[in-house]
Amino acid sequence: MRWLVVDNHDSYTHNLVQLLAVATGTDPVVVSDDDVAPGELDLDGFAGIVVSPGPGHPANARDFALSADVLARAQVPVLGVCLGMQGIALAAGAVVDAAPQPRHGFVDRVRHTGTSVLAGLPQDFPATRYHSFRVAEPLPADLEPLAWAADGVLMAVRHRTRPQVGVQFHPESVASGSGARLVENFVRWCRRSARAAGRGGPAPARYRLHARRLPGAVDAERAFAGLFGGREGRGGPEGGEAFWLDSASRGSGSGRFSFLGPLTGPAVSSLAGLEAALGALEVEVGRAGDGEAGGGEQVPFEFHGGYVGWAGYEARAECGFPTAREDGTPPVHWVFVDRFVAVDHDEDATWVVALGGDDEPAWVGRTVEALGSLPALPPVPGPGDLPVALDTPPQRYRRDVLAAQEQLRAGESYEICLTTRARVPVGEGDDAFGVHRRLRRANPAPYAALLRTAGVDVVSSSPERFLHVDAAGAVETRPIKGTAPVETDPRALAEDPKTRAENLMVVDLLRNDLGRVCAPGSVTVPHLMEVQSLATVHQLVTTVRGRLRPGVGAVECLRACFPPGSMTGAPKLRTTEIIDALEQRARGVYSGTLGWFSASGAADLAVVIRTAVRVGREWRVGAGGAVVLDSDPDAEVAEVLLKLRAPLAALTRRELPG
Repeated sequence: MRWLVVDNHDSYTHNLVQLLAVATGTDPVVVSDDDVAPGELDLDGFAGIVVSPGPGHPANARDFALSADVLARAQVPVLGVCLGMQGIALAAGAVVDAAPQPRHGFVDRVRHTGTSVLAGLPQDFPATRYHSFRVAEPLPADLEPLAWAADGVLMAVRHRTRPQVGVQFHPESVASGSGARLVENFVRWCRRSARAAGRGGPAPARYRLHARRLPGAVDAERAFAGLFGGREGRGGPEGGEAFWLDSASRGSGSGRFSFLGPLTGPAVSSLAGLEAALGALEVEVGRAGDGEAGGGEQVPFEFHGGYVGWAGYEARAECGFPTAREDGTPPVHWVFVDRFVAVDHDEDATWVVALGGDDEPAWVGRTVEALGSLPALPPVPGPGDLPVALDTPPQRYRRDVLAAQEQLRAGESYEICLTTRARVPVGEGDDAFGVHRRLRRANPAPYAALLRTAGVDVVSSSPERFLHVDAAGAVETRPIKGTAPVETDPRALAEDPKTRAENLMVVDLLRNDLGRVCAPGSVTVPHLMEVQSLATVHQLVTTVRGRLRPGVGAVECLRACFPPGSMTGAPKLRTTEIIDALEQRARGVYSGTLGWFSASGAADLAVVIRTAVRVGREWRVGAGGAVVLDSDPDAEVAEVLLKLRAPLAALTRRELPG
């Protein structure tokens, strides 16, 4: 895709160019206002246009002639900045006159509607102003106001009938807090518009899906060890960084397939970068040959290659929930996967899959041969006798529960999901593969996972689906709220008023989140508060489904729902602020999401719970629970210790303190 910036001789234009280049991954074409006569600039082939700030008034041809011509002729989305916004408004019949007070280099807070390019930006975000003129209100019928500064001056406007939006402030300023996100929103809009119109420029070389079906489901443990190695990746022909999305238990329509493969492809470290990469991959792959295998047989799974990884809790900063906390793990890490093995547990079959060119069948053949001669594995070693430390000891956790309830009584929140973290040193000779082998036996789960990448190991036994999106846009989430030991009566869990209140609040929150991106009337709750029994616990699970609006993809759905409501509480923004004040630390990978995004447009993501994360020479295990007005502090402590039990048992023989 190509991008155009019209430069109105402003000294900040190339700061804006940098933002656009980062968001798109390509350098835009920059044309100065007097480089080309009006009417002579060819606009064909551009996916989006930015009209820059500049001196003067949009009614003066000397200041704005080329920009006015571009605004009149453009059929693709246009973002006007400062003078550019004034030009959009003037062309629609608005009045552009002197501002009540010129503002040059002043940083003001901006209130906004949360729509268009402002979607997901925090309220009262800081924005730098450089302007003497303003767009006066009331506006003509063709314009919709979107944002205002504290002095009441209009800060953003959208054209109702043309694909044009403008902001009066300067998103490219170093003091503007959400400028990059705003430009990323604009780029997403442009890409959706281009796909809907069949634009997008010449397509890159198309990939082909090569796959071979083998009778019998291979032993996934032996396959992972044989292909990718055990300790530190040694011993397998692929070696190094690798993943295993492991359906260690199945049920409730999930867990049919396990996927394992190398994590050696290019990585992206932002949700915006992930969306851009998937957009390009979708063009390259189409629908992955409609899922056809090399011999013409349809592959039965939705993952056709794509991206595997995680978005940690602090990735919320890209979703309208600001945070500056860090914990030593990448907040966002998704790796391109074009070679993998799929195990079909229902049909007792194995697939070897490669996405690529003519050399990929050779890799498929080598992998098939390797799967035919997998060595036996030694017995699963037990954990060492290693100390456990809690970031929040039981007495302090009780105090935090009481403090959270004070916030509830004050009307600041309805439900607050508090967490703590246990730490265990890495045992001598221990590794992520061994930990995963122990955990999947003790606590098998439908969304278990082993990720070995970016200097971090993630070993998960998550039972909770965060989001599943199919290629047609059907979306499902299955929040869990309510957990009890497996030896207790499951009916008591299902009938407990406090537990049902916890679950209901999260369900309504997720219905709201999906409502931001789903077609009107499509969000339903087919299964409300059903008990699911696993190896160590009963839990109360609800299923919420919807259908994404046309043009909305899986990453945009993730943004709308992130962070998972079952890990925050509601209302989400204020509650995350309360959580920050109480917990005083980053959560990292824990309470975020992990899984895959497919070249087919589908995605399957789990909530990161019941998970151990290795950072350096330390394992970290998070656990938490929802605090409501009826919560008993001692019961909340007991619930957290119960949730920590299974992951910690895979790391150490010692019991939890407290």
